[in-house]
Amino acid sequence: MVGQPHPPRALEGPLEDTIARLLSIGTYVSVALLAVGFAGMLLGGISPFAPSPALDPGTLVSELLAGRAAGFLWLGLLAVIATPMGRVLLALVGFVRAREWEMVAVSAGILGVITLSVVLARLTEA
Repeated sequence: MVGQPHPPRALEGPLEDTIARLLSIGTYVSVALLAVGFAGMLLGGISPFAPSPALDPGTLVSELLAGRAAGFLWLGLLAVIATPMGRVLLALVGFVRAREWEMVAVSAGILGVITLSVVLARLTEA
C-alpha cells in the first residue's frame, strides 16, 4: 500500500522482540519502584506535596537499603528515564549491525540530546 511506513530492517525479528521485552520489563520495574515509594510515603505519613530531598546518586543505595520512600521514588524515576534510552541504544546497535547509517545517525543524535540534557541539568543544579 502506498504511504504506509515500513520499520527499518534492523528492527525486525529478534531485536524487535528484545526491545519489546526491555520496554515491558522497564515499565513494570518503574511502576513497582514508584508504587513502593508511594506506599512508603503513605505509611510514613509523608505528604506528596511536602518538599522532597534532591537526587543524590551517592546516597541512593543507602536510601534503598534503609527502606526510605525517597530512594524508591528516585530509582523509579531513573528507571522511567532509562527505559526509553535503553530502547534507543538497542536500536542503535541494530542499525549499526544492519549498516543503516542514516538511522545510526538519528539514534546517536537522540542519545546525544538526552545525554546533554542530563549533563546540563546536573551542572545547573548547584
